[in-house]
Amino acid sequence: MSQIDQPAAGANCPNCAEPLESDDRFCGACGLDLAARAAGPGDRPTVALSTPPEGTAVPVPARRAPAEGSVDWPEAPEVDSSDRPVPVHHGSELPGTDSTGIALPRTEEEALRHDARAGDAAHTGNPENAANAANAAHAGGTDYPLAAPAAADPRLGVPAAPESGGGKSCVACRLGRVDTDGYCENCGHAQPRERDHMEQELGAVAAVSDRGLRHHRNEDAFAVSRTALPNGSEAVVAVVCDGVSSATRPDEASLAASHAANETLLAALPRGTHPQQAMHEAILAASGAVNSLAAQGGVQADQNAPACTLVSAVIAGELLTVGWVGDSRAYWVPLDRTAPSARLTEDDSWAAQMVANGLMTEAEAYADERAHAITGWLGADAYEVEPHTASFKPDRPGVVVVCTDGLWNYAEAAEEMARVLPADAAERPLHSAQVLVGHALDGGGHDNVTVAVLPFPPSATGEVSA
Repeated sequence: MSQIDQPAAGANCPNCAEPLESDDRFCGACGLDLAARAAGPGDRPTVALSTPPEGTAVPVPARRAPAEGSVDWPEAPEVDSSDRPVPVHHGSELPGTDSTGIALPRTEEEALRHDARAGDAAHTGNPENAANAANAAHAGGTDYPLAAPAAADPRLGVPAAPESGGGKSCVACRLGRVDTDGYCENCGHAQPRERDHMEQELGAVAAVSDRGLRHHRNEDAFAVSRTALPNGSEAVVAVVCDGVSSATRPDEASLAASHAANETLLAALPRGTHPQQAMHEAILAASGAVNSLAAQGGVQADQNAPACTLVSAVIAGELLTVGWVGDSRAYWVPLDRTAPSARLTEDDSWAAQMVANGLMTEAEAYADERAHAITGWLGADAYEVEPHTASFKPDRPGVVVVCTDGLWNYAEAAEEMARVLPADAAERPLHSAQVLVGHALDGGGHDNVTVAVLPFPPSATGEVSA
């Protein structure tokens, strides 16, 4: 992806290149709203994710008292525009939603599949599962273990070749062991670097990141974690960042941002901070972490400083909260695929801006070569960062997909994402993330690919320590 630079006095319009004055709010030639470039949608209130019967009016219910055992979240305070979490309330802002609060019952087939999955949880002889179990014992979970090289392609029914004599098996021949120099002793194939392919699963959340087929390194990063809310119930966190390839040290930017956002969320949620407020603070912390890289590397803020995008999701009780800056996305896919899926985020991109300003149709904007140029990012040369956050109350089981454009370029519409996501994603989040990455690689793998999958409600619930 590329960036659109911040306009300054004497700069040109980013749409038509017309010279601008320092006090211009609109371009005199094409009418582009220059102030809107930095404004963005900001924070949004809580809305319900559900489907009303055809022809039924959608009511806006009164605020309900928290159910027994749930967290009674305090209202997020209204503050000024530079730091403005929005109070949580019910609403019906998404097309085709209501607030009935009635979850769809599982079918008999789904129940049997869930029971079978539970029976496989003990899956012996796989060191990857043992590592995942150890990671799940603590909340942080931001170390990236390499995927076990002997694991078979999840889209194929071929079992992995067992390792012999200890050590890692070759990802190419699956027979030889990998020596200390990173080469297979059997076929001589060089093994991938640690960040070329990363996988992690922590019970109710899993993520996979891959370098793709065209990039020389992986500039994406992720963090997945679990923590306890004040009432002892579990909160699940996923953060996905995409380094801006045209910037300096994008791989460092994405790694710093994902770790900073994750650590901030893990510190705030156990204190009872509302998830939308915690998400807002986490994005600001990630921005600060990326900004600090410019100073450490001696890069001036206006000279191609390290930069990345960020998207994050938190599931806490009945609340799903997303936050983002840039064009990485979050999708909602219900388990009942007859119900509509939805994209939960709005891109900070040139194409989205053209459509929002009424200058182009969506088809025209996304057909333009400038479509994916981002207008918002984390970095020292970015605008004043104003995080976008939104909270949702799904009324039925589903799956949240959080991903970089390396995936959604191959499944852009919510309906396309739903078709690619396996039907058993709620029971097998890691397998589903692997399949989604495989879909992007099969489509050409032109970019780094990173995706996190979070079942709602979490499939592996239970109390965890703070």
